[in-house]
Amino acid sequence: MKNLLYVWNICSGMALSLPLSAQTYKPNIVFIMADDLGWSDLGIMGSDFHETPNIDRLASEGLLFDNAYASAANSAPSRACIMTGMYTPYHGVYTVSPSERGEIKKRRLIPIKNTEDVRTEFVTIAEILQQQGYQCAQIGKWHLGDDKDGTGPLSQGFVWNVGGDRSGSPYSYFYPYCNKNKNYKCHLNLDSGVPGEYLTDRLTEEAISFIEANRDHPFFLYLSHYAVHVALQAPESLVEKYRNIEKGKYHSNPVYAAMIEKIDDSVGKIVSTLERLGIEDKTLVIFYSDNGGSEPVTDNYPLRGGKGMPYEGGIRVPLIMKWPGRIERGLKVSIPVTGVDFYPTFVSLAKGNPAKDLCGKDIFSLLQKKEKRDLFWHFPAYLESYLNSGKDFRATPYSIIRSGNWKLIYYYENDNVELFNLEDDLMELSECSEDNPYIVKKMKKKLFRWIKKTKAPIPTEKNPYYDG
Repeated sequence: MKNLLYVWNICSGMALSLPLSAQTYKPNIVFIMADDLGWSDLGIMGSDFHETPNIDRLASEGLLFDNAYASAANSAPSRACIMTGMYTPYHGVYTVSPSERGEIKKRRLIPIKNTEDVRTEFVTIAEILQQQGYQCAQIGKWHLGDDKDGTGPLSQGFVWNVGGDRSGSPYSYFYPYCNKNKNYKCHLNLDSGVPGEYLTDRLTEEAISFIEANRDHPFFLYLSHYAVHVALQAPESLVEKYRNIEKGKYHSNPVYAAMIEKIDDSVGKIVSTLERLGIEDKTLVIFYSDNGGSEPVTDNYPLRGGKGMPYEGGIRVPLIMKWPGRIERGLKVSIPVTGVDFYPTFVSLAKGNPAKDLCGKDIFSLLQKKEKRDLFWHFPAYLESYLNSGKDFRATPYSIIRSGNWKLIYYYENDNVELFNLEDDLMELSECSEDNPYIVKKMKKKLFRWIKKTKAPIPTEKNPYYDG
């Protein structure tokens, strides 16, 4: 029994059995990521409007995390953290450029300059997996550079790149996407296609082709969908389906629902391909989102806030893992994990040696040891609000520490803090710093020790245009 890893689910009392020490092969890794999908947008997570039978099945046959996080509250920095295994202060991708967003007269501080690309001196997940004999494909959204200037996926360990450049979203989700629009700065590396084809479907077809071509040796597939990022677009027949069904309590957008169903179809086709090829048992499948759901497109209830914000609605995301014969079916665990943890997890499964300076932890090792550790976020920039024509802010410069059930947000504009006990107050409605001065002191000490260790740049320069 000593070769088995047991993690007890506090909800059901069941066990996760993962005989990693008996593993004699390098598993395939299929990492499917949605863009801007909210924590509660899936049926398995409580949505009574969105239909996600394939993703729900993935959860029922695998491991569902209910305390999974993105390492940043918006796209580019979250993806940079995944690819490097390092928090934002190390790679300098803090936001989607520029960092000076929102009305200048309302910004108290000069934000820290943002980095747009992951520099090639970083050894990415794909590069280290390639060293272990993996074929690596990036299909879909990259958002961290471009192959044309040497910062795209083909410079970072991937041998396939379909649809990935520095673009954050397509001009259209229907072919020709944005290739024919000279005023829209994206090309997606998709120069051919059938008029009217849907982007999510096309990326899925490309992913299946990669799997089929590499079935006989280890592969890493990074299928990074552009959906459900705005602008919202989906096949009209599917949109009409959702127009004609009863609206949910918190979800009711028929186009958004149709886009989610298309992602769900993609997951179903990928899993079916693995089954058809007889490699399902040798493949770890992961489903994840790069950050929280975008308000007002969706409602992240019961979480507060959304994409770009320091609250749970901005950073807590769905995460599911399935690996037949290794992960027991139908488990749910509450151990917090985050985006920087994928790198050491994948490298460990590939029998490689992760660099010692990685910020994350091997997820399976965390589960085995029930290890307690603190999680951190650093955002020294500004993000405008979706309301009031962007005159207010979703986020001003902040850092976050989560330690156990406590979460502290530190705001640099005024040196204020917000403290929440997530076990008792998942909705973050009861700010309790005044009632817990000892906890605040302890957590601030940990946070600033981490800031010093990472040499995280802090915005301190006053904005001369601030009008009070």
